[in-house]
Amino acid sequence: MNISIKTAMLIFVCLIIPVQVAASGYGVFTQGASGLGQANAVVAHTTGPSSLYFNPALINDVPGRQIEVGTTAVYSDREIDYTGGGSENGDSAWNFPSTFYYTHQANDKFTSGLGIFFPFGLSNEWDDNYDGRYIGTSGEMFTMNINPAVSYRVTDRLSLAVGLDFVYLDTEIKANINQGILIDPSLNGLVDIRQKFSGDGWGSGYNLGVLFKATDRISVGAAYRSKVKIDVEGDMSLNGVVDDPTLQFLFQEGNAESDIELPAQFTIGVATQVTDALLIEVGARWEDWDVNDTQSLDLQNPILGQMSIVQERNWHSTWSYNIGANYKLNDNLALNCGYLYGENAVPNDTFEPIIPDSDAHLFTIGTDLKKDAWTLSAAFGYEYHEERTKNNAVGDPVGSLAAGFPVGTANGDYNTDIYLFAMSLGYAF
Repeated sequence: MNISIKTAMLIFVCLIIPVQVAASGYGVFTQGASGLGQANAVVAHTTGPSSLYFNPALINDVPGRQIEVGTTAVYSDREIDYTGGGSENGDSAWNFPSTFYYTHQANDKFTSGLGIFFPFGLSNEWDDNYDGRYIGTSGEMFTMNINPAVSYRVTDRLSLAVGLDFVYLDTEIKANINQGILIDPSLNGLVDIRQKFSGDGWGSGYNLGVLFKATDRISVGAAYRSKVKIDVEGDMSLNGVVDDPTLQFLFQEGNAESDIELPAQFTIGVATQVTDALLIEVGARWEDWDVNDTQSLDLQNPILGQMSIVQERNWHSTWSYNIGANYKLNDNLALNCGYLYGENAVPNDTFEPIIPDSDAHLFTIGTDLKKDAWTLSAAFGYEYHEERTKNNAVGDPVGSLAAGFPVGTANGDYNTDIYLFAMSLGYAF
């Protein structure tokens, strides 16, 4: 044995940190098929009950009582072309974020509503033995927002709204630990430890909306969702620790918790009724990813006691810009299309494969079909992510220091394509 307890603790901290950095996940904006068909440029004109998500002030223009349910099939195709040669494909899988909305127009002034949707999520998995396994092999995060809201029509041209966000988060993050390096650099080929963090928790916030109809053909809408802080409590499990006194002493399963902050969001849009049939909206969205400047994880080791770990992330706030169009062929059928450009939040020095974020281009088409009290909406979206190159020290820094060469850094070119198929069904009572 050529490693001290103090050094082992430092190594344990360095290896555990990258697991938690994936916990914040991505924003999920597939909250209604009609909205997706217009690239989410629906902040200043209504799409039905799902407008509660995009701008709750719009629900005053949803008459009577209406309900809308929907889902989106999301398929991600990810690939790494390594700097040193070779490539790796992510383990692609389908995900189905779904939505429920209900609105009730009590009178000309007040409309209330309830939305249940999934505002943030992460689903990314790589092979257990790929080059970045010490950064992370799998990141899964599920969130559910229960959002009651009420809107008040101040005048014929101005509506204001307020709502509450009750957010549940469940996450599971996996990564490997190179225990051979910890014992002796010459034992680099020793089987890895498989670690998994699982946890869940609740948080709360609020949201606001405003709609101003400047003229009979031009309207301006804006909405704000506050950040939500969630105390995630769970446990850290470890499998495959070799029969070595120091490692058996160091790597103990135990409780773990982390404070995760989901970012505040601000959206704005201007809708113009160009003709009686054609409506066009342009908009922008700001997301406060600065809340992910650091990420902390508290481990309750049964032997060593509590270990507080802080990881620098240095994420930055982002803007996205979109344009969407809705064209009514007749009273029953409308066509939608849109485009969105979104900036990435992750700087080059903390870019890694569990959240391989990059600037994105979203192209969408869709349709709305109305028949009596029913409305069926469908949309398709293709999201192209610009190629991103990882060339940093994120990985296994201990391997680099102890063995004199980088281990598991997964440096190379990252490419991502995402395909979305959405469908929503609405009914007016």
